Amino acid sequence: MRPRATAPPAAAGSYGAEVTTPHGIDAPAEFRAALETIGARRVRPEVALHEVPSPRRVAPFSAALTGHVAAPGGEDAELASGRFVVLHDPDGQETWRGRFRVVTLVRASLEPEMATDALFAEVAWTWLTDALRETGAAAHTESGTVSRVLSQSFGALAGRPDDVELELRASWTPATPDLGAHLEAWAELLCTAAGLPPRTDGVTPLPASRHTVVP
Repeated sequence: MRPRATAPPAAAGSYGAEVTTPHGIDAPAEFRAALETIGARRVRPEVALHEVPSPRRVAPFSAALTGHVAAPGGEDAELASGRFVVLHDPDGQETWRGRFRVVTLVRASLEPEMATDALFAEVAWTWLTDALRETGAAAHTESGTVSRVLSQSFGALAGRPDDVELELRASWTPATPDLGAHLEAWAELLCTAAGLPPRTDGVTPLPASRHTVVP
């Protein structure tokens, strides 16, 4: 396995500032307050965040961010990338068991030997649960999938190394409308998938390689 990746230093205080909603002041006060907690939360400086258009059909109100962890040395490749979406329904939804739902995606390219690790999916899912616990992001009704795809090249492309892509899709219901810790947990998950050392003890990321496939 390759050594852990180390991301280049980034400007201190990478965070999801000024998270907005297309509904503007027509959005419920509870939803606008939740977005403020996201905008005020600082995440690891290795994570670059950008606001993007949010889905419109799955909930009355929503907001979305994308994030990525860049490869070291100023390379064009990314170590991990993903999406963080907040959904809000003032009337609540039965499957959510609440008025808010956080929906996330993380993608990363890993070492080929990860494709044959029987415990890989279980380990990857613990990255999420550990991140939620360590950032204090109280949540319930968690669900998701962990997928890995091994790509092998043949013929004229036979010289290319095998590529393993991780895709972790997860959603959960936050216990309160304070969503800042949930953004931080997702950012920690991105860094773990990228192979960066954890900020705290207890999480051992698997080595990452090359780049990610942008969502």
